[in-house]
Amino acid sequence: MSLESVRAFFAEKAPDIAVIESPLSSATVALAAEAYGVEPARIGKTLSLRIGERVVLIVTSGTARMDNRKVKAQFGVKPKMLGLDEVAAITGHEVGGVCPFGLKTPLPVYCDVSLKAFDEVVPAAGSTHSAVRIAPSRMAELVGAEWIDVCEVRA
Repeated sequence: MSLESVRAFFAEKAPDIAVIESPLSSATVALAAEAYGVEPARIGKTLSLRIGERVVLIVTSGTARMDNRKVKAQFGVKPKMLGLDEVAAITGHEVGGVCPFGLKTPLPVYCDVSLKAFDEVVPAAGSTHSAVRIAPSRMAELVGAEWIDVCEVRA
């Protein structure tokens, strides 16, 4: 269902963007980088977090690490990662395929400024074997994301 919801999202909102599939798993940043032939930093990693009573998604560079102090400063509370079952139930996407596209439940989406270092990033597309190639600014525009600075960038 998840891959199909992402395909439907792009068919409606950005038919020029194709979902790409790989026979290789892209469930982790390292695997995704290998599967799609890009450096790990170009992978758009989507974090599913509970911030107070809200669930939000934050898309970051694959090698960026969330800085809890920055997140607390941004949102006023310490974030908690969602559990595996919660992620699938809320987003409609399995862990390893979570992305801000074609969500089961509308959620606030934020893009970390770490993505702005790239002209193109490769976020998942609803499954552990699918992704899209997209400009970070276009991704943010399509999902109505707000840009925030909540990560430390690692090499």
